[in-house]
Amino acid sequence: MRNEDHLYIVTYDIRDPKRWRRLFKAMQGRGEWLQLSVFQCRLSRRGFAEMTAVVTDIIKHDEDHVVILDLGVADEVKPRVTSMGKGFKAVTRETIIV
Repeated sequence: MRNEDHLYIVTYDIRDPKRWRRLFKAMQGRGEWLQLSVFQCRLSRRGFAEMTAVVTDIIKHDEDHVVILDLGVADEVKPRVTSMGKGFKAVTRETIIV
């Protein structure tokens, strides 16, 4: 069976520092932190639905802004990224033993 995880870039502009911290903490378990308000996430459909539900609950829709870029099926994405300073590496699928 083919893995259908997608690669997403999530970026946000949150007006209230407390909401920003809540969203930052929620995103930490879902992806790799790239910059202040930018995460790279490799998610299944379910993971994406869970993430968007959490984001929806945290933000104020009339004050905050969240952009989610779907780069496509993660194993097929060939990112063309210009990274200056700290290097960029696409998130890979890792086996997790519980």
